[in-house]
Amino acid sequence: MTSRIKSEEELRKLSVELRFLEQTADALQSRIGMVNAAITDLTYASMTLEGIEKEKENSELLLPVGGNSYIKARLETPDKIIVGMGAGVSMEKTLAEAKTILKGRLDSLQKTRLSLEQQFAQVAEKINEDRNLLNSLLAEIRQGKPSKNV
Repeated sequence: MTSRIKSEEELRKLSVELRFLEQTADALQSRIGMVNAAITDLTYASMTLEGIEKEKENSELLLPVGGNSYIKARLETPDKIIVGMGAGVSMEKTLAEAKTILKGRLDSLQKTRLSLEQQFAQVAEKINEDRNLLNSLLAEIRQGKPSKNV
């Protein structure tokens, strides 16, 4: 096998690896986006619970119903919160318990986001290395020289 054929074969392998890494990076970015959305949602929920803690029984509230629209409601029991537990199951909890649950979920999601961001940084670094290698390999093939660093 001539060195040019070997270089072209290495180029194809590197190209496939690069595509795989780019797909992995896209998937990680998508996951980070979903985790960020969940963090935002939990942050708003925590802020709402902080606000409710300051309200008295029968206080009038504006509840968001979506589309920048609200309804007026009265707060009957400020210390009873319905918290989603997963799989469509919700339970009544005290305000303190609900805040603790949300804080735990928020902490867990922030750790997940950090892990995903670290994975993304590693993949991005490998993509840059592979692109540099690909460019040098292409230049060597164009010049007709065998690759030294592959």
